[in-house]
Amino acid sequence: MTPASSPFTHNNQSVRKVMFQVQIAAFPALMTHIYLFGFGIVIQWMLAVATMLVVEYVMLRLRGRPIKPFMTDMSGLITITGLVFCIPPEAPWWIVVSGSAFALIFGKHLYGGLGYNPFNPAMLGYAFLLISFPMQMTQWTLPSDLSGHALGFFDSAHYIFMGYIPGLAIDAVTGATPLNEVRTGLSQGLSISESLSMDVKSQFMGLSSWGWVNIAFMVGGLWMLLTRTISWQYPVGFLGSLALMAFVFNGINPDIYPSVTFTLLSGGTMLAAFFIITDPVTASTTPRGKLIYACGIGVLVYVIRNWGAFPDGIAFAILLMNIAVPLIDKYTQPRVYGHLR
Repeated sequence: MTPASSPFTHNNQSVRKVMFQVQIAAFPALMTHIYLFGFGIVIQWMLAVATMLVVEYVMLRLRGRPIKPFMTDMSGLITITGLVFCIPPEAPWWIVVSGSAFALIFGKHLYGGLGYNPFNPAMLGYAFLLISFPMQMTQWTLPSDLSGHALGFFDSAHYIFMGYIPGLAIDAVTGATPLNEVRTGLSQGLSISESLSMDVKSQFMGLSSWGWVNIAFMVGGLWMLLTRTISWQYPVGFLGSLALMAFVFNGINPDIYPSVTFTLLSGGTMLAAFFIITDPVTASTTPRGKLIYACGIGVLVYVIRNWGAFPDGIAFAILLMNIAVPLIDKYTQPRVYGHLR
């Protein structure tokens, strides 16, 4: 067969290679999370991996697909890793099991598997858990310097599987995240600074524990940008639009609208910017479309955080923009090479 004329595009990437690079990039955030919040996330990840192996095997058999190539492409591992970072470390075991199963079955396999799913599976599973089990999803493990208790591996395992820790009241080691504190404080007539009094007590070098986890995600994300694993339009568009919204409204009234720093370094902001919205299957694929898609998520996150029903609207913002991806791609197609207008 005679090859077509130049130019040619060369790409040595594969699904497995890209997924492996993403896993490596998430490692700094995992270590930071363990250091600040304990070993609960390790147990949750192990439960999620076990669930993934069972669900992937069963669904591939039911769909008549080959087992080994699809179970070793690491796509399912990326899904459950993104989900686990969004789940409270000491959440009951059935939370991560049901969330992982829902994400893989309804977010991936029922649409035909990897490459056919319109919605981000991890965020679909997270949204399912937020709506179905709001109480379990809002009790986050407090940093050890704030609670005064450092949970060991077996303490976390005992609580995750049994629902209690011998000799310790769980209320002493769990509480609201800074985003939840702001939402609760504002509803009680407090200002932003008054609402974050607890968060201020848990700071190292000027940043809260949640802020350091976001920094760790950013470090991994910057490495992926340098290795060209992800496109720059996603984090730039998302973080830029989110920061702009925060700057404008904080300037209007700093008592009820958080600062740019707090907005960017709280919740799952950096996780979303570098690891979630960059999903090549569910995100826009054209150069301009990537930027529009990411900016749309940033605006929706800010709107949901400040005026919606949920403290952190990342999952819902991403799912809403997933719906708009076909339309975005249709109207942002680049000009065909050699075509004159």
